[in-house]
Amino acid sequence: MKKLFTFLKRAAVAGAAALAVVSLQPVSANAAPNPVVGGTRAAQGEFPFMVRLSMGCGGALYTQQIVLTAAHCVSGSGNNTSITATAGVVDLQSTSGRVQVRSTKVLQAPGYNGTGKDWALIKLAQPINLPTLKIATTSQYNTGDFTVAGWGAAREGGAQQRYLLKATVPFVSDATCKAYGGLYDDLVPGEEICAGFAAGGVDTCQGDSGGPMFRKDNAGAWIQVGIVSWGEGCARPNAPGVYTEVSTFASAIAQAASTL
Repeated sequence: MKKLFTFLKRAAVAGAAALAVVSLQPVSANAAPNPVVGGTRAAQGEFPFMVRLSMGCGGALYTQQIVLTAAHCVSGSGNNTSITATAGVVDLQSTSGRVQVRSTKVLQAPGYNGTGKDWALIKLAQPINLPTLKIATTSQYNTGDFTVAGWGAAREGGAQQRYLLKATVPFVSDATCKAYGGLYDDLVPGEEICAGFAAGGVDTCQGDSGGPMFRKDNAGAWIQVGIVSWGEGCARPNAPGVYTEVSTFASAIAQAASTL
């Protein structure tokens, strides 16, 4: 259960009228709540595929009518009209260019039980006419420096943000990640990928759950390699962020999307 609580630390619930944070787990010394810590503001239109979800998570446009997010951000699969996706803006309070669309269906990763397989799809009532983010289908891009972005807390235990923040984090090998011990003993190699600085200071945080971790491919286009999943606190030393390894689930995601 400790692992499940750790997953949930990156999620939060946002009210319709305010960005007040309600933690989905008890806060303890070992599992503190996790916007992007150490980040800077993203420019309008810089990451047009970014989506903010009303339950307090992030996501990315997999297609113009399907959002890819984290399994722990949703509760099961089926018809669901309770989620609102916001896109087209970096400032959540801006109405210029903002698009808001309700969900119709949710598909949580088959077999998800709180350990690994942390992905889900949300079908929208209508397409959003914005660029999508392609996902990695092989592991060739699972290295180097990655970009993360979100509206989550800018410090551990802080409030979620009005503006989209971005940061760069380096790849951390499975062996190095597991060697940090503690919660990282439960890392699922092949299903999860770690990224962050040994010194800490830059990380995803509470409310960034479900958002993409991405980099440029060989053609210079953005490609998603991870989904914000869990970690120990936010931006702590020797505590990298852990992300769903998208390439592992690329075929399953494509198959699931075809059923929505």
